[in-house]
This record gives sequence, structure tokens and C-alpha cells, in this order.
Amino acid sequence: MAVLHYYTRKGCHLCEVTLEELLPLIAGRATIEIRDIDEEPQWLEKYDLRVPVIEFDGAVISDYPLDRGAVVQCLAEMPENTAEIGILRR
Repeated sequence: MAVLHYYTRKGCHLCEVTLEELLPLIAGRATIEIRDIDEEPQWLEKYDLRVPVIEFDGAVISDYPLDRGAVVQCLAEMPENTAEIGILRR
């Protein structure tokens, strides 16, 4: 199953807007694991002022503003039907 990691933090308006834009792009192609950077010191150190950040397989696909082209390209390179629709919260 393909999982996009979505780095965010509570109260981040740009994160909320970007997530709303992202969900229709990935529908039926990937699952999002939402990661609050304030819960893990290494995420906070890496992404503090940079959220929202979208990562797949260890590589950053996009931050703000959402790079729709990069997301679409990443999804196109994923094998068909390897993902379920969903959001995971960590």
C-alpha cells in the first residue's frame, strides 16, 4: 500500500488548505499518514517552519504551496491499485 507522509502541526491554516487540495489528487491511489511534527523531535527539527510537507518513500514531493504536478507524477509512477483511500493519524 502506498503511503504519503503528511507533516503538519495543529493550528496550521496552510496545512489545512493544502490537505484539502491534496485529498482529491490522491483519492483511490494512496493513503495519507498525518504526522504532527510537534510530536517527534526529529520531525520538528527537520520541518519546523517548512510545514506542510508531503513525503513519499523518504523523498519530499511537495511543501507549501502544493506542487500538484509533482504529486500527480509521483502517483503516476506508483503501481496501479496498490493503495487504499484513507487517512492515518500518527
